[in-house]
Amino acid sequence: MAITTATERIRTIGGRVLRGRVAIGGAKNAALPAMAAALLTEEDCVLENVPLLEDVVVMTELLRALGAEVDLDTERHRVRIRAAEIESFEPPPELVARMRASFLVTGPLLARFGRARSIPPGGCQLGSRPVDVDLRGFRKFGAQVEVTESGFELRSGRLRGCEIYMDYPSHTGTENLLMAACLAQGTTTILNAAAEPEIVNLGQILQDMGARISGLGTSRIVVQGVDRLRGYRASVLPDRLEAGTLAIAAAITHGEVILDHVREADMAPLTHKLREAGAEVWWSESSMLVRAPGPLYATEIQALPFPGFPTDLQAAFAVLMTQAQGRSRIFERVFNDRLRYTSELQRMGARIELIDRQQAIIEGPVKLQGTAVRALDIRSGACLVLAGLVAEGETIVLEAHHLRRGYEDLVGKLAALGADIHYA
Repeated sequence: MAITTATERIRTIGGRVLRGRVAIGGAKNAALPAMAAALLTEEDCVLENVPLLEDVVVMTELLRALGAEVDLDTERHRVRIRAAEIESFEPPPELVARMRASFLVTGPLLARFGRARSIPPGGCQLGSRPVDVDLRGFRKFGAQVEVTESGFELRSGRLRGCEIYMDYPSHTGTENLLMAACLAQGTTTILNAAAEPEIVNLGQILQDMGARISGLGTSRIVVQGVDRLRGYRASVLPDRLEAGTLAIAAAITHGEVILDHVREADMAPLTHKLREAGAEVWWSESSMLVRAPGPLYATEIQALPFPGFPTDLQAAFAVLMTQAQGRSRIFERVFNDRLRYTSELQRMGARIELIDRQQAIIEGPVKLQGTAVRALDIRSGACLVLAGLVAEGETIVLEAHHLRRGYEDLVGKLAALGADIHYA
C-alpha cells in the first residue's frame, strides 16, 4: 500500500442523491491499539478486518522498526505480528511525528521490557493534545519518566499495580495505561477511564491474551496483573465514524442508504441527532438504513467522550446544519481547536458564527457554492467532501491525503452510492 502525498485532491460535482448499500470496514481507532498490544507478548498475534489506511501502514512500519515481524495482507485485510525479539525501544521519530497513536507502543514496551523512548506524537492538529495523562500514570506505576527537550525517556523494573485517577477520560491515555497494567504486579484501578467502543474492543483482546480485566465500558477499570500474556486472534470492530460519515451523507442529499456491518449501540448518539434533525433511521440486526425524505431541522450537538456525540463526527454534522432550517449550535468539548474547518465552509457560503474556539452557531438552510477548499485533518477533510455533495458546481478538496489516514476508499464508496466524485 503506497503512502500518498500532500498533492492529492478530490473533485466533486454536487447535486446527486445518494442511494444504495455499502459495507462498513474496520475501525482505525480499534486496529491501532490492538496492533500495539502485540508488543505485550512474544507469541503470534493475528488481527482480522484491518482497514487499509495510511495510519495502519505507519504502525506496521513502526513495529517493524522496533524489531517485530509484521505481515500485512491487504487482500484479506489481516495483519500478523510477532514481537518475539525487540531490538529497539524508541520508535523512529519520523513515524511518531505522523500519528498520535504511535505513542501507544510506550505502555507495552515499558510493561514488558522496562524501557521506552519517544518524541511527542504528531497527527492531526486539533489543539493541545498532551500525553500528560499517560506520563502521570506511568509514574504511578513506579516508572522513572524523564522529560527532555527532544521527548520522553521512561525506565522501570516491573511495574507495580496502583490506583490512577485520570484528569480527563483520555482515549489513548486509557489504552496506554490499560495495556501497561496487564503486566504490572498486583491490582491497578483506572478511575475516570474512557469508555469508547474501541477501548472495550482492546480490553476484550487483552482478555483473550490472558489479562484479567473488569469494568470495560465504564469509568472504572480494574486490572489484576499477570506474569505473561499469550498471542491473540481477533477482529477489529466496525468503524462507527465511517458509518456516521456515510449516514450524514445520506441525510444531507435526501437519499436512502443502507449501511451494513454496523453496531447499533455504537451509533446511538448519532442516531438520536439524525432523528432530531428530521432524518429517518431504521435498524435490522447489523444494518442501518438512513433516509431524509423531508426537510432537515436545526439542532444542537455537544461533542463529548463516549457515550456523548463523537468529536470525530461534529465537523461532518456541521454540513448537515448548513442544510437545516433554523439556527443550529455546536459545542466542542473534547479538543480546544477543532472548529478551524468552519473557515473553509464559510468559503463555500456557509453562515457560521464562531462564538469562541469551541462554539459555533450555524444558520440554514444555505445553498453552498463549489470552490477550492483545504482539508486540515482527517475529519475536516470528510466534512468538506460532504459539503461538496450538496454544493452547486465543482468543489475541489485540496490536501486530501488526510482522508486516507482515516477512511478506506471513502471516494469509491460515495461514488458507488451515486456521487459524482473522484480523485483529481
